[in-house]
Amino acid sequence: MRSLSLRGIPDHVYEGLKRVAAANHRSMQEQVRLWIDREVDLAQPGLLDRAAGWRQRLAGRDFGSVVAALRADRER
Repeated sequence: MRSLSLRGIPDHVYEGLKRVAAANHRSMQEQVRLWIDREVDLAQPGLLDRAAGWRQRLAGRDFGSVVAALRADRER
């Protein structure tokens, strides 16, 4: 696995990353790796095109109200 070193990170960004990582019970390295993974996944060619395709295929369909379905199920 490759490694990456970042230099010149402003203090406020470093401290913010530290707080976010701690709030998520992760190390700073784990938090940054997660963000990078998400960004790379979202930037994959075709992902947005596939999502748009699904939106077109499902357009006009009535899936009903999830809330109504849950209430009906609870009343059974």
